[in-house]
Amino acid sequence: MTITIRRVRPILTMPDGFNRLVVVKVETSEPELYGVGCATFTQRPTAVRTAITDYLEPFLVGKPVNAIEDLWQTMYVNAYWRTGPIMNNAISGVDQALWDILGKRAGLPLYELLGGRCRGGATIYRHAEGRDPAEVADAVRGFQEQGVRHVRCQQNGYGGTTFDAQAYGRSVPRLFDYLREELGPEVELIHDVHERLSPADAVTLASRLSEHRLFYLEDPLPPEHLAWLPRLRQHSTVPIALGELFTNPQEWLPLLERREIDFIRVHVSAIGGLTPARKLAAVSEAFGVRTAWHGPRDTSPVGHAAQLHLDVTAHNFGIQEWPGFPSTVEEVFPGCPRAEDGFLYPSSLPGIGIDIDEEAAAKFPISEGPDHWTLVRLPDGTPIRP
Repeated sequence: MTITIRRVRPILTMPDGFNRLVVVKVETSEPELYGVGCATFTQRPTAVRTAITDYLEPFLVGKPVNAIEDLWQTMYVNAYWRTGPIMNNAISGVDQALWDILGKRAGLPLYELLGGRCRGGATIYRHAEGRDPAEVADAVRGFQEQGVRHVRCQQNGYGGTTFDAQAYGRSVPRLFDYLREELGPEVELIHDVHERLSPADAVTLASRLSEHRLFYLEDPLPPEHLAWLPRLRQHSTVPIALGELFTNPQEWLPLLERREIDFIRVHVSAIGGLTPARKLAAVSEAFGVRTAWHGPRDTSPVGHAAQLHLDVTAHNFGIQEWPGFPSTVEEVFPGCPRAEDGFLYPSSLPGIGIDIDEEAAAKFPISEGPDHWTLVRLPDGTPIRP
């Protein structure tokens, strides 16, 4: 007997008080069988909800749950215009939930269905921030005591309403001068530019950081200025991780073919879920590029758990961003991954191995209105990206 989709429900919750999470629950014609997937677009959560309830659910009800590839392809083209982040995230929630259902039906953890593990766990990196280099160094030491060997280092974070690009360009090399002197060469350091510099300033910064042997420099350029990558590569030996804002294969395929990046760093739900992400991992392997999926707190624990199965099965896995979650989030998401000695380990339960407690999720309704994190300006008032 064919098992079909009975309901598709988006669940919105904000248990950490800041990130608006979207999780999709796909219910089936078998009352006890369901799957969960991440559809989190924290800047536009209600738009994703509308796309799911008004368009995807009516399309999906009655369809067989095992037709994952067919359903992904038909959801992808059903809106005619495609590769936008709203619809990609909506599709991702369904796609991940269908993979979760497949694992549950097979009685196997998802990594077994993806070819089996080629590593025990996924190496993580954590975020160290501080008001000055000394505070950042102290934060790094704290993570080292937990067994973490890779740390992203940022001075003053991304808070506030203004961003002084010139002051930033001067402060970052000084920060890493201090960190290398204090911490030595063994710790692997990462820095995130977050596309906020002009292309020329990004080239200069990458050049100045070469001597500090970073594990990688993250998102030095926005998608609009990728033609500057060859010049940046000519002036710096720092490995480059790029792709957080990508939603379209035409953004990443040329970079892979020309070997212009070292790590592909997309937000898995923003490109449409596990189905396209596993294909992206495979094509990246062919060009010697490693994976470093986007993984802050605006990837839900369901999304983290799903991409963790990719991490342990992809030969070209590089590293997994891990923000850690407060207890309120772990309450909402039973089975939330936890770090141990610098690694994450996937669940051995059937499927993705995580769930959502809807009663607990309802205690944390999302905030309404536009996101304010992206409204940063230069000191003269000019709006900047992202």
